[in-house]
Amino acid sequence: MVMPTPMFGRKYQHGMNWITATAMAGFHVGAVAAFFYVDVGAMLVAVLLWILAGMFGIGMGYHRLLTHRGFKTPRFVEYFLTLCGTLALEGGPIFWVAVHRVHHQKSDHDGDPHTPREGTYWAHMGWIFFGKGLHHDAALLARYVPDLSRDRFHVWLSRWHWTSNVVVGLALLGLGGIPYVLWGIFFRTTWGLHSTWLVNSATHLWGSRRFTTRDDSTNNWWVALLTFGEGWHNNHHAHPVSARHGLAWYELDLNWMCISALHRLGLAWDVKVASLAAAPARDVDEAVA
Repeated sequence: MVMPTPMFGRKYQHGMNWITATAMAGFHVGAVAAFFYVDVGAMLVAVLLWILAGMFGIGMGYHRLLTHRGFKTPRFVEYFLTLCGTLALEGGPIFWVAVHRVHHQKSDHDGDPHTPREGTYWAHMGWIFFGKGLHHDAALLARYVPDLSRDRFHVWLSRWHWTSNVVVGLALLGLGGIPYVLWGIFFRTTWGLHSTWLVNSATHLWGSRRFTTRDDSTNNWWVALLTFGEGWHNNHHAHPVSARHGLAWYELDLNWMCISALHRLGLAWDVKVASLAAAPARDVDEAVA
């Protein structure tokens, strides 16, 4: 049986996805409620989890490793980074990688899942509220992620991606009670979601363009600060496989610094890096030779 191709973009997504909308509303309420429980320990835990989810999980794991294969790692490192990615509550690896690969294929054109050309709010968060949820439909998304769809761990984690936050939430409840849950789960997750969504919206609207690309991608320094380096988006769209997004010395890219550290430790290889010149990304070993 031939599976239908999922269609992305505003005109293809019809009907409110009430499960997603209700969950997002609940997390935003919980994020606001956190301010009624000022607790330094809970805030520090939230920062730690934000780093694990946003930097190790989304930036290094879901994005630069799984989506673009900008570097290779031992399987246990890949699985650890992927598990961290589920803490961001942005879906399982198969869904996230499939959507992002479509974004690069159709960027700011018909079929882009989240282009500001169809509305700033749509690009930022509206796109997740409409249409059929595809988080668990590994078979339908397999055409975009054949590599992950052959891996049992990624398939399993894509189905049960939400359980990591349940486990962590229960642990936080036992550690510090309600304040730890509100800060470590609800506020931290909501903050991380909006930070990632700003890459979809803000970095296709505001910023500078170093490279001429077929889309509207820009380099935005303040989004880069919120996302550990993902805001150097024009650099990224010009050189998608590069594990380094901040190409100039002043473009802070913490995700790249951690990948570089893994390389020095022998835990990453075949690391692709682009340069300021408009040339394809090279292996990092060649670049520093």
